[in-house]
Amino acid sequence: IGYLIVTGVGVWGNNMPVAWGFPIVNFVFWIGIGHAGTLISAILFLFRQRWRTSINRFAEAMTVFAVACAGIFPAIHIGRVWRSYWIAPYPNQRGLWPNFHSPFLWDEFAIASYLVGSTLYLYLPLIPDLAMARERVKGWRRKVYQVLSLGWQGTERPWHNLNSGIRIFAFAIIPIMFSVHTIVSWDLAMTKVTGWHSSIFGPYFIAGAIYSGVAAVIGILFLLRYNMKLGYFVRQEHFDQLAK
Repeated sequence: IGYLIVTGVGVWGNNMPVAWGFPIVNFVFWIGIGHAGTLISAILFLFRQRWRTSINRFAEAMTVFAVACAGIFPAIHIGRVWRSYWIAPYPNQRGLWPNFHSPFLWDEFAIASYLVGSTLYLYLPLIPDLAMARERVKGWRRKVYQVLSLGWQGTERPWHNLNSGIRIFAFAIIPIMFSVHTIVSWDLAMTKVTGWHSSIFGPYFIAGAIYSGVAAVIGILFLLRYNMKLGYFVRQEHFDQLAK
């Protein structure tokens, strides 16, 4: 990456007919990996599958970190990373304004919307756990957990509101997932290169993201299960259900 910044984006295959090159390929890869985590958790939650409790938080966290990794590559793609903030649509004294017809700008909205949605979907179920941690520590850590747990008391009304909020996010995150990866596919489909300018890329990328994301969940979960001795919580039946 350092060599690319000094030399130019051509070292990663970016040229006139192939505008995306290696950075956008990596961007699409990480977005695809990240999509399935939240999707798996949301669908299993809506269908009331109890076995999801052993894997849902891991899958949601994988999504957040994968989307964060994906956000690095559009900045690298422009070559001058220190000026990547120019693609953000905000009023400025230079009189610059991004081109909303550019798929590159669509990527920015896609990353931001999916990262915020996935982070909130991961955070909401964590609130009771953060409140439990709050009661077990002292000093500055207790203050941090107090803020993060939003004053959670565990009474009936907060539980009702929390479950309603998680249910709303579970419904909302699924169409966001489909829309975001459809936008990502336009990075390639909006070019004039023969064979790439096709409307099939939207559903094609969504199908690929589901397969690659589920494979990533199974693969990483298997390694964590072995290295962290989580066999009691993550059992063979969970892998069998995911493989279906």
